[in-house]
Amino acid sequence: MTDLEAALRRAVRGEVGFDTTSRALTTMDASNYRRVPLGVVAPRDADDVAAVLEVCRTHGVPVVPRGGGTSIAGQATGTGVVLDFTRHMNRLVGIDPQARTAVVQPGLVLDRLQDAAAPHGLRFGPDPSTHSRCTLGGMIGNNSCGSHSVAWGTTADSVRELSVLTARGRRLRLGPQWAGAPDGLRELVDADLARLRTGFPDLPRRISGYALDALLPERGADVARSFCGSEGTLGVLTEAVVRLVESPRARALAVLGYADEAGAAEAAAGLLPLGPLTVEGMAVDLVPSTDGLPRGGAWLFVETGGDTEGEARARAEAVVRAADVVDALVVTDPAGQRTLWRIREDASGTATRMPDGSEAWPGWEDCAVPPARLGGYLRDFRALLTAHGLRGTPYGHFGDGCIHVRIDFDLLSDAGVARFRSFSQELADVVVAHGGSLSGEHGDGQARAELLPRMYGPETVALFERAKAVWDPDELLNPGMLVRPAPLDANLRFSVLPREPVDVAFGYPSDGGDFSAAVRRCVGVAKCRTTSAPGAGVMCPSYRATGEEAHSTRGRARLLHEMLAGELVTDGWRSTEVRDALDLCLSCKGCRSDCPVEVDMATYKAEFLHHHYEGRRRPAAHYAMGWLPVWLRWAARTRTAPVVNALASVRPLAAVAKRLGGIAGEREVPRLAGETFSRWWRGRRRGPAGDGDLVVLWPDTFTEHLSPSVGRAAVRVLEAAGLRVALPPTLRSRGVVGDGTSRSALALLTARRGQVCCGLTYVSTGQLDRARAVMRRTLDLMAPVLETSAPVVVLEPSCAAALRTDLPELLHDDPRAARLAARVLTFAEALERHAPDWTPPALNRPVTGQTHCHQHAVLGDAADRRLRESAGLTGELSGGCCGLAGNFGFEAGHYEVSAACAQDQLLPAVREAPDGAVVLADGFSCRTQLDQLAGVRGRHLAEVLAEGLE
Repeated sequence: MTDLEAALRRAVRGEVGFDTTSRALTTMDASNYRRVPLGVVAPRDADDVAAVLEVCRTHGVPVVPRGGGTSIAGQATGTGVVLDFTRHMNRLVGIDPQARTAVVQPGLVLDRLQDAAAPHGLRFGPDPSTHSRCTLGGMIGNNSCGSHSVAWGTTADSVRELSVLTARGRRLRLGPQWAGAPDGLRELVDADLARLRTGFPDLPRRISGYALDALLPERGADVARSFCGSEGTLGVLTEAVVRLVESPRARALAVLGYADEAGAAEAAAGLLPLGPLTVEGMAVDLVPSTDGLPRGGAWLFVETGGDTEGEARARAEAVVRAADVVDALVVTDPAGQRTLWRIREDASGTATRMPDGSEAWPGWEDCAVPPARLGGYLRDFRALLTAHGLRGTPYGHFGDGCIHVRIDFDLLSDAGVARFRSFSQELADVVVAHGGSLSGEHGDGQARAELLPRMYGPETVALFERAKAVWDPDELLNPGMLVRPAPLDANLRFSVLPREPVDVAFGYPSDGGDFSAAVRRCVGVAKCRTTSAPGAGVMCPSYRATGEEAHSTRGRARLLHEMLAGELVTDGWRSTEVRDALDLCLSCKGCRSDCPVEVDMATYKAEFLHHHYEGRRRPAAHYAMGWLPVWLRWAARTRTAPVVNALASVRPLAAVAKRLGGIAGEREVPRLAGETFSRWWRGRRRGPAGDGDLVVLWPDTFTEHLSPSVGRAAVRVLEAAGLRVALPPTLRSRGVVGDGTSRSALALLTARRGQVCCGLTYVSTGQLDRARAVMRRTLDLMAPVLETSAPVVVLEPSCAAALRTDLPELLHDDPRAARLAARVLTFAEALERHAPDWTPPALNRPVTGQTHCHQHAVLGDAADRRLRESAGLTGELSGGCCGLAGNFGFEAGHYEVSAACAQDQLLPAVREAPDGAVVLADGFSCRTQLDQLAGVRGRHLAEVLAEGLE
């Protein structure tokens, strides 16, 4: 333990982390930059903050305040001690509805404030797209704005008073009329009034530099307002009094379609006199699907408010009439508006991938110009991109003249970094020529501070330096930001990564086979840190259960980044820090779809476990549950399922078995079926064969050995729909011959021995060599099926997802894998595509339960929704993950987190369901979790429909 760490541990009551994991988690924010801190402190209160400042001042170590870590310019990283306010100093102290104010701590997430203010008809005006995880302290530090700034301004416009600790430990209460000003600040302003009155651009989004002009006497000498946007370089915020605004009772969203972004940009300023709440712009390249959007190549999202839906709609329709558009749409339905806003909010992530899949990066994320000059600025910006051979798609706050863009800089080579520097310098000049600000929302940080002399001139920048010296004469707070900055091309986070591709098992087709590129996908926007359920989303259940960064998708990606860098995490694939962070990853695959940049932590976890345990003994659970298909087939062949069930019911024996197998003692071992699904299939009485399409029903491990009733029900429904059903590897049954399959192929297939398997349990435990062997054997068995046109219907969502994604990505060198993956259909998809005229039984009952996380992330549930609607099954299924997640919830040490995940969305949905509701759970894990935690029987949709047929 260093002297610094020991001194901090003696001085503060909060957590002090100088370990590898704590430091690795805070090396980066959402920018291009990386700095390795000495340690991290989570202060419990202002006294702890004061103690940290005193210790660090004594040791000459810098201090960096940090909120949600979503800053895009590098200002939330540092080489000294990082203060993490999100763990303890995250309270809403109080709300005064009459005064329309709230008292908040710096670590409070914005959405928590919005939730508390909403019952009073109030809200905090600024709302960045990261509102579900950014903190009030970070917003004040960066002077954040968000989409509603045309109506309610910046964070500085919403601040009343700030409680601040200076680097030398003075406690100040900042406000107007010089309240709380440190000694020397007023004298500094009085000596340079002319410069402060003339040297700052007049535009709504001027965020760059220090807001010293807020200290002018005609502006109320507002020290709190001046402090906003100082990026933790002047003092440390410990509490804030913020202003709330009245929230419109109703809203409407006018989506205006234009031919291109230039047309949208030219039109934006003309809409401001109509008093909109937002004027947001984005182009088609950033939209995953244009379904539900009006025609056009770019759109303005213009929100209006009113006391009634009719009033809000009338204002939105007035906007449409005033706009010269290609097409337009007005949405008043709140759910429809949320869907459209999600497209805009995810742009900070989706913009990091160009349409061809290549990488794009921040750095010039939020320049701002006067709104009326936005069109001209965008033309010059595009010309500069072309001149440098770069690409980027602007989007953002068109009504305020503030543009976000991710650009496909090559930040991996010296030549690419040199181009990054020259482009940045030239673009700064373009912004200034248009009367703009280098930063219009996210602050200067390291990305732009070096260029501030181009915007303000050297004299004003020298004034910034003197202001910094008044507040922080010891250069203790976040040095290298705003004044005397580090070069904009130093400390780039990519410079430490290996230049050659890492030898890996998966193919990573979307990343050119490069594991480093896959890990680079995480740019730090931290949607995975959302603590409330994000709509019907899944990501990230373990973070929502623990609240710890290490168990978020971003945290794990950061650790993998440091593992590849080899500077902080030095033992590569053998790293215990990475292993422990991945241990609570449920492999739910939620991040594959919910993360804006499609980070696939389930795959990264399997890859890591494969290398981590290569040539070494694995945890017992990997053998007990990873090899589950083998043990279940053995029980079926020896017909010992009754014996196994009987032994498992003897508690002392079960306890010993669970301890030996690495299974959580709190868990009951599921009962094995007395008759497997395949055995039932071979022995059942068959009626005359139908003449419908042939479908091959996949006997997955769970349906085969643990829940054969699902398979029997699926056969009943599929055949009732007129389909011919077959099982591999005995395709001769049910009149298969005649649909194009050769008799020789069928003979070959029936001569084979063995059981098809998707390899899921081996993949989830990182036994990838075994998984590949199982998958290749399955492809051999399925070869005759691939000669037919028959789809493969998979009832277990996790197995279907494994066949769709893991199979072709793990066997990327075998073309049969992609062919089989393309054949996989869910139960609902099979009925919709191959029996489109069939009408399901009218069940007319409400439903509850949960969409399987793998179905949400990989397969999609649109066909299921339509099938439920056709059958009269009403209601929405919850999002999230059940928490059992295959082997995860059964592994020793995971029970508490597993149960917490179930309590997040699934169990509340079941408890709150109306009487008589059908509990739907297509996954065996989901049904097991419901049974063991709530005593509720969940059923597969096939079972419910089959019951209706009776």
